[in-house]
Amino acid sequence: MPYQDAIKQLMIDHELSQQKLADILGVNQTTVSQWLLGKKKPGYDSILMIYEKFGVTPNALFGIPD
Repeated sequence: MPYQDAIKQLMIDHELSQQKLADILGVNQTTVSQWLLGKKKPGYDSILMIYEKFGVTPNALFGIPD
């Protein structure tokens, strides 16, 4: 699963808007939008925050089998 789909699913599962996810992760809404469009990948700090806040491992985020 591409990271865009993983982020979209995370937003659906937790009923989050782009702005709400951005607030939780400490980024701006435009950054989340760029992730969802595949124009930008989450950086290390965002990946770590996604794991800490939602339990999504970096491997799962980027579709790498365990």
